[in-house]
Amino acid sequence: MPAKKLLLLAGDYVEDYEIMVPFQALQAVGHTVHAVCPGKLAGDYVHTAIHDFEGAQTYSEKPGHRFTLNASFVETRAESYDALVIPGGRAPEYLRLNAEVIALVKHFASSGKPIAAICHGAQLLAAAGVISGRRISAYPACAPEVTLAGAHYAEIPVDQAVTDGKIVTAPAWPAHPAWIAQFLKVLGTTITH
Repeated sequence: MPAKKLLLLAGDYVEDYEIMVPFQALQAVGHTVHAVCPGKLAGDYVHTAIHDFEGAQTYSEKPGHRFTLNASFVETRAESYDALVIPGGRAPEYLRLNAEVIALVKHFASSGKPIAAICHGAQLLAAAGVISGRRISAYPACAPEVTLAGAHYAEIPVDQAVTDGKIVTAPAWPAHPAWIAQFLKVLGTTITH
């Protein structure tokens, strides 16, 4: 299996598990993962938030860890990456206002490169206008945005994921096993036991 070079889009108050788990898991199977955030350099950090499901009408939010970036956004060239990872949390709601971020997302989609988005990560896909006609999952509160972007919202259990072409999406971090497994398949990653 050839290792891939993956770009991970981060921002302050990204969901803690949704950045930490894929960042580490994708490296564990041999891929290179560069985590970047607009306005920040390698060695800087973003704040994370822990979102949990505790019986309220929506998730609760608590302070998470500091996540250290390992690459600089200003040096990022989309054409040098094989795939894109978009974690959820609150970061996508403001990252979608950044024209450079939107251009990155559009590059991956128009180039047919694999994209993995989880939870509120679908907000970036919707804002970039790259999901029309596709079956896309997201945190349920993002369903209207997914639909307004012309996609078919996939209402699936919180621990499941959906693949449409080279885009893999899931509702939230309980879906990590399914989401990461489907993304690895799209990447062409083979794991033998």
